[in-house]
Amino acid sequence: MSSEYVFIVDDDAGIRDAIRMLAESTGFKARTFPSAEAFLADPSPKRGCLIADVRMPGMNGLELQEEIGRRSPQLPVIVITGHADIPLAVRAMKAGAVDFLEKPFDGARLMESVRRAFELDSRTPSRKEEARTAKGLLDHLSQRERTVLDRLVQGQPNKSVAQELGISPRTVEIHRAHIMLKMDASSLADLVRTVLMAHGA
Repeated sequence: MSSEYVFIVDDDAGIRDAIRMLAESTGFKARTFPSAEAFLADPSPKRGCLIADVRMPGMNGLELQEEIGRRSPQLPVIVITGHADIPLAVRAMKAGAVDFLEKPFDGARLMESVRRAFELDSRTPSRKEEARTAKGLLDHLSQRERTVLDRLVQGQPNKSVAQELGISPRTVEIHRAHIMLKMDASSLADLVRTVLMAHGA
């Protein structure tokens, strides 16, 4: 891992520094950039993984991911996002992002995603098995739970899901709790990853 870095792109200096210190304390080398443009303008080789914020002035995280796909397709991308940006984060994962994490995110969870990004090449053969497992988890859901899940994955808040389905927000919360349990998910990102994995099988 000597030539590999965790690249952090975020317009918030506090978040950049916090992630850099976290990565370095975990044993990774890290470099920070205040914008997507600054990252792309840097001439050094890009080996490792990229952590990018979705919403930034100028080029946003999704546009950066697309450009990385053209320039350095081997560089895995982790997206960090605010709750309102969930549909964008889902788009990023459909485009190949390793993970997305909602702010404020758990440091240990972020570093686990970084480790997964570094191990991506060695894990590729197991993706078919992961897809089969994901499909099996989806099969455990009731029809109503699948309907609620589809809307949650689209980024709809509980209130709008409740209005659309003609049920109470409390009922949506109960369905969501059951879905998280059945899907063995600890976050919306886990749910999205599992659904995308199952549909990609």
